[in-house]
Amino acid sequence: MSAISDWATEIQSSIGEVFFGKPEVIEKLLVSVLCRGHVLLEDVPGVGKTILARALATSLGGEFSRIQCTPDLLPADVLGVSVYNPRDGSFTFREGPIQANIVLVDEINRATPRTQSALLEAMAEGQISVEGQRRPLPEPFFLIATENPVEFEGTFPLPEAQKDRFLMNLSVGYPERADELRIVESQRRTTHPVTDMRSCTDPETVTSLQAGSVDVHVDRQVCDYIMRLVEATRERRDVRIGVSPRGTLALYKCSQALAAVRDRDYVIPEDVKELVRPVFAKRIIMSSDALIKGRSADDVLDDIVDSVAPPVMREA
Repeated sequence: MSAISDWATEIQSSIGEVFFGKPEVIEKLLVSVLCRGHVLLEDVPGVGKTILARALATSLGGEFSRIQCTPDLLPADVLGVSVYNPRDGSFTFREGPIQANIVLVDEINRATPRTQSALLEAMAEGQISVEGQRRPLPEPFFLIATENPVEFEGTFPLPEAQKDRFLMNLSVGYPERADELRIVESQRRTTHPVTDMRSCTDPETVTSLQAGSVDVHVDRQVCDYIMRLVEATRERRDVRIGVSPRGTLALYKCSQALAAVRDRDYVIPEDVKELVRPVFAKRIIMSSDALIKGRSADDVLDDIVDSVAPPVMREA
């Protein structure tokens, strides 16, 4: 697994030159890339989500595009459209911004449900259907969507099917004081901080590493631990709908990728525990009584992690 670990270390170092602090967020983004998943970033404006996405795209050597969601955004604005040429009467397909390796969908909940649903096929199958034709998306394809958790006017809440398509739900949060001071001092530059970055790898290498992460060993006791965590979300009274089998697979794959990033060829229970909240947070639906009492999904998941005992692994 040293190849994946070396790759992750190099990418983290590259991103760290322009995005200060939050190494745990960068690490989980790389885990999502290895798992061919997508990430939902819930955070207030101005914490560096766009810089983080652009820095990741540049470091991976892929093409980056940004989609700013608004209520009048149409599916054709995202997927692409055929343009008529009056000279010869032909139509030429003009690709939309979805045709990129790293796609930042900013404020996804401001787009209408019709436009939101246009992203489902891209996220689930790595392709889009436009005008009766299927068009593959570039490899690797990684989508980062953002939404503001404190502003609801003029927004369209994501349907549960859409939330379940995201591998993880992450929050960047405010930087530490020292990191924010570095951000302020970096503004003396006249160019955008990402402009001077160089790619550390290429899309072909990323694709090969994605295939390698699935070889990480998962002990039967760790598998049983994952299942007990999943079952706990389905048995609680304060949870109306628990984690689906897709969520079980997501936690399993993310644990493999996190172990590989940390230069291990086997998963330990601590890998699983660390990923429960970001993987499960958007996959459970709270009961009405729990919501009235002010209970959140994070509160429930913290209780579950504390109550479900991890296995004691024997040292090799």
